[in-house]
Amino acid sequence: MYDQFLLPTDGSDGTDRAIDHSLELAGTYDATLHVLSVLDDASLTSVSEEAATEVLADREAAVEAVANAAREAGVDVVTSVREGSPHREILAYADEAAVDVIVMGTHGRSGVGRVLLGSVTERVVRDAPVPVVTVRMDGGRGAGGETEHVTTPAAAERRARAALEDEGHDEVTIPEDPYRTTTAWVVPATADGGTYNVHVDADTGATRIGRLDH
Repeated sequence: MYDQFLLPTDGSDGTDRAIDHSLELAGTYDATLHVLSVLDDASLTSVSEEAATEVLADREAAVEAVANAAREAGVDVVTSVREGSPHREILAYADEAAVDVIVMGTHGRSGVGRVLLGSVTERVVRDAPVPVVTVRMDGGRGAGGETEHVTTPAAAERRARAALEDEGHDEVTIPEDPYRTTTAWVVPATADGGTYNVHVDADTGATRIGRLDH
């Protein structure tokens, strides 16, 4: 069903959760994981050649680190580093590699190191022809970094709404009651014409968004 997963990454510490999710998904489906890092060419024009070279080396090291983790987990992996507009390069790679699912974090670096700002993720979610799983880089934590034990459907719905709004969505509605699995709540939702399942970890409140209507 799912043979090719794509993980765009900028190598920042906050993307660890997206990496973990992508490795878990690729392993579950015995799929190939594609690890992509995009250097924002608009930002590169404003820095020195030396700085640009350092960023390139940083990105190459970042994708190789994920590749090593994938190999250790027994997951087939392909890596790529590109320059260009981040969301366009992500979508182009997904098309070229016949990717089935894209896994993205909702936050990342800013400036020359940027690839996974919320606006980039939002554009990919809106324009991708395949499902996009988004992982909040703060782990779905509340103010002050605390985790939340989610015990009721109302609490799960609240966190799901917050996750979608953090992605830049308006007009969020919950058409059905959240339901509980062994470890998480699943919250059906619609936003801006899209249909989603938001998974809310029952122990930590961490959220993962999957779009259903691509």
